[in-house]
Amino acid sequence: MADEQQFIDQGLQRSQIDEFFAEELGRAGYGGMEVAKTPMGTQIVLEAEKPGMVIGKGGQNIREITTQLEQRFDLEDPQIDVQEVDEPDLNARIVADRLANALERGWYFRKAGHTTIDRIMDAGALGAEIVLSGKVTGARSRVEKFNRGYIKHNGEPAEEIVDEGQGVAVMKLGTIGVTVKIIPPDADLPDDFQVREGVDTSGFAPEDVVEDEGVEELLDEPVETGEGAADEPEEFDDVDVPGGEDEVAEELDEIEAAVDEEAVEEAPAEEEAVEEDLDEETEAEAEELLDEMEDADDEEVSD
Repeated sequence: MADEQQFIDQGLQRSQIDEFFAEELGRAGYGGMEVAKTPMGTQIVLEAEKPGMVIGKGGQNIREITTQLEQRFDLEDPQIDVQEVDEPDLNARIVADRLANALERGWYFRKAGHTTIDRIMDAGALGAEIVLSGKVTGARSRVEKFNRGYIKHNGEPAEEIVDEGQGVAVMKLGTIGVTVKIIPPDADLPDDFQVREGVDTSGFAPEDVVEDEGVEELLDEPVETGEGAADEPEEFDDVDVPGGEDEVAEELDEIEAAVDEEAVEEAPAEEEAVEEDLDEETEAEAEELLDEMEDADDEEVSD
């Protein structure tokens, strides 16, 4: 048999055993089970609100359950260990069965939902959610939710931390599905944090940082480039300039003086060119006006 098919068969068998216990031990407050294969046989750990009802008088009930497990599910030498649930209000399976029974007895769904979730939070849960789906009040199906505290819906915390249980309430109009999710009080959430005061943080500082070292000292340190080698900045004070610093200064002065002379010579020439352009435009406009006046006089004389 392939490994994949073996996993599927084991999961199917586990689900069938869980349904069997839910039917047989519903009145005893069945709260879940764990199945483990051992060399001595199959070890089954049951959680129940009332272990005495599971065991029965003189162990009669537990012997009957063991026999049925061997016959119906072909388990080799099943060994059942019954444990009592410490806090039933924090067990999602027990709470879901209680709420389903309350709905079957005629409780109004809002009162039953709020009462149940208040009991869960009073027991110390960090968060809880109850979902009722089905024909709650009328012929049309709908979903009603009741939330308190903090709850996780996805990711690994939703699978490992959140305790989830389902139940079914059989009503006249149809069945109502009950889903209960609970985060226990001792849950270690990944996004939970605490602020501690008065903690010595000196041991958490990096080793290469000195407390007395200021910003200027850090800026003066050489910058690491390449493979981590510190390259010192180049110094230009010792560069040899041909002719010496005096000759360079004289050449700069001569260049600045030549530029100033060219600017002074070009400025008057530009001004004279602008004035000539203005005079020519003025004369042209005056001649046009004279021509228009003469034309107007000629027209009046001819009239």
